[in-house]
Amino acid sequence: MTILIALLALGGLTLVLALMLIIANKKLYVYEDPRIDVVEGMLPHANCGACGYPGCRPFAEALVKGEMPPAKCSVSSEEGQKEIAQFLGVDAGSEEKKVARLACAGGNNVAINRARYEGISSCRAEALVSGGGKGCSWGCLSHGDCEKVCDFDAITMNAFGLPVVDEAKCTACGDCVEVCPKDLFSIHPVSHRLWVACKSLEAGDGVLEECEVGCTACGKCAMDAPSLITMINNLPVVDYSKKHQTQAPIQRCPTGAIVWLEKNGEVVKGAEAKKIIRKGKLKMGES
Repeated sequence: MTILIALLALGGLTLVLALMLIIANKKLYVYEDPRIDVVEGMLPHANCGACGYPGCRPFAEALVKGEMPPAKCSVSSEEGQKEIAQFLGVDAGSEEKKVARLACAGGNNVAINRARYEGISSCRAEALVSGGGKGCSWGCLSHGDCEKVCDFDAITMNAFGLPVVDEAKCTACGDCVEVCPKDLFSIHPVSHRLWVACKSLEAGDGVLEECEVGCTACGKCAMDAPSLITMINNLPVVDYSKKHQTQAPIQRCPTGAIVWLEKNGEVVKGAEAKKIIRKGKLKMGES
């Protein structure tokens, strides 16, 4: 009899708890559009965050709600974007491609090191040791953290220890922006072809003692395009909200710190920029 009572008590308790769960499920149920799962399956599952959402699932939810156009996914192909648009019955939209841009041209053939770093091969690790051994405190440390963190193989290190971004592969996910301890990367639309390839805040010819292609804050670019370029903290700042499809500001730059980026990846310097012919690495402390 004792066993029977225990079984009935447990059975009754189980029944009550089950009923409570059923009622809670009915009362607290939140409807989820089944199209979300379908759209998520159409996305590339890169979870890169380039769309502005923390992953493909939240982006799929935004697509179904009509808050974002499919073209916002920079990883998805044009065909993939059209497929999603067709499924949802919306326009795919259009989005100008964005890419990561590097604000440094100081490779080891033009910029010197004042100290030899020995330790973990990482820009972040070297930056913890007095900012790194490079003469220019703002310059690239050349360990390739950005290359390692890029999931799309869009960044490669060139022969001079500088990262090169492949615009065709870059999805503007921003991982390189986050990992660079010198804040040299930023995300820009590909139409931003006028580019300042330097972050040094120093002024004068003393800059050239550390890097031959550094900005000396001479201000010639701002003089030649006063409505487009403003000197702020010894660096030219381009106002991209204005018409900027011009190479006029680069022509008198003596170091080639402000350049024009062609669609094929070629870097165009102005007529008065010093020609860099050195192909080898500078020795420690050599200028």
